[in-house]
Amino acid sequence: MDKRTRFGIVVGLIVGSLAQAIELPPVTCDVAVVGGGSAGICAALQSARAGAKTVLVEAAHQVGGNTTTGGVNFPGLFHAWGRQVIAGAGWDVVTNAVALDGGKLPDFTKPTGRRHYEHQISINIPLFVVLAEDALVRAGVTLHYHAAPVRIEAVPEGWRVRTAATGDTRTITCKQLVDCTGNGTAAALAGFERLQEQERQPGTFVYHIRPNADLSKFDAKELQAHFDAAVKDGQLHRSDCRWGLLQYLKSGGNTANYVEGADNSTADARTQTNLRGRAAALRMFRFLKGIPGLEKVRLESMSPEVGVRETYRVRGEHLITHEDYTSGKRWEDSVCYAFYPIDLHDKTSGVRPAHLEEGVVATVPLRALIPKGSRNLLVAGRCISSDRLANSALRVQATCMATGQAAGAAAALAAQRGVTPGQLPIAEVKALLTAHGAIVPD
Repeated sequence: MDKRTRFGIVVGLIVGSLAQAIELPPVTCDVAVVGGGSAGICAALQSARAGAKTVLVEAAHQVGGNTTTGGVNFPGLFHAWGRQVIAGAGWDVVTNAVALDGGKLPDFTKPTGRRHYEHQISINIPLFVVLAEDALVRAGVTLHYHAAPVRIEAVPEGWRVRTAATGDTRTITCKQLVDCTGNGTAAALAGFERLQEQERQPGTFVYHIRPNADLSKFDAKELQAHFDAAVKDGQLHRSDCRWGLLQYLKSGGNTANYVEGADNSTADARTQTNLRGRAAALRMFRFLKGIPGLEKVRLESMSPEVGVRETYRVRGEHLITHEDYTSGKRWEDSVCYAFYPIDLHDKTSGVRPAHLEEGVVATVPLRALIPKGSRNLLVAGRCISSDRLANSALRVQATCMATGQAAGAAAALAAQRGVTPGQLPIAEVKALLTAHGAIVPD
């Protein structure tokens, strides 16, 4: 072998080794929470505050999920029929954000009837992020941003979770695993069944447009005619402006515009969903600038991601049905309340909420947080075990916070007792939740 060949082999070996992903130091913990949205924040906070060594893995650059990255900054509902039904870790972060921002909470004693949105709490997104992070760090949670699980396998001590990010990998070994991904990703990687629908609800892309015009000078019918004509000639999509155009402008362009087929369960789907959302914002901006009197319109901000309503749900030891939800059914292992209208969105007709009968408050059993046939694994948030109609109400942020805290409590206790969550005395789970400010069904 000549010197040139040997040199080429050496260089090749060096380049090959440099091209490999960096292996970050392994982590061992009691509880690993995957997904840092509303559910994940509360699961990690509860777990750590209960004394469990807790790691939170989040694929994005910040916590909050749809509340922050998705721009849906009105988490509700925490109250039902004049009384509070959801409190605890999530409620504390929400109310702290409102207080620090100098905001004001709604009057929860005032009945809303079918105007449930009057009890929504508007929060400052940056404040929510930093306050949630501060709470997590103070509780002792270890945060891993920009990472996601790529392989999960059962081991004698619980689970081995392999995560990957740009240029690095890591192994996390945990006693208990909590899936708060919204898509049931961790449960699927661990080998458990997910449910999905053929058609998915549209997502919502939130952005802010400033008209920079005196809107009192515009005629609503004339503006709408401009929009309808633009839809007819293909310049716009009907879903680009769900309401009347003048109403859209008066709201400052804080849209509830639909993104059809919104999906964030894979990298490709997430990419295409966000491309479609931002393309809609650009279409509207260009269209508005072409209307006489709106030439100075400005696109001021947009959320980093499209808010996604529906992807997968995990099949659990119990599947909450529409009838369970709307009847306010309670089980011996009910660990939290849930309160929101059935909220299934349709790309053509929008949403027509089906409100609960007066006095009815739904509950969530612990078995709906345990994937069927699993050990040492829980799910919380949007992907809990439920049928499609029940899930359309259960997916809202306040309920995700409640199920997240319940899962965090069960995970911490199970790790400390050396058992799987389904073996825990339900009274112990409820007692721990109550001690940390949560409201649990009797």
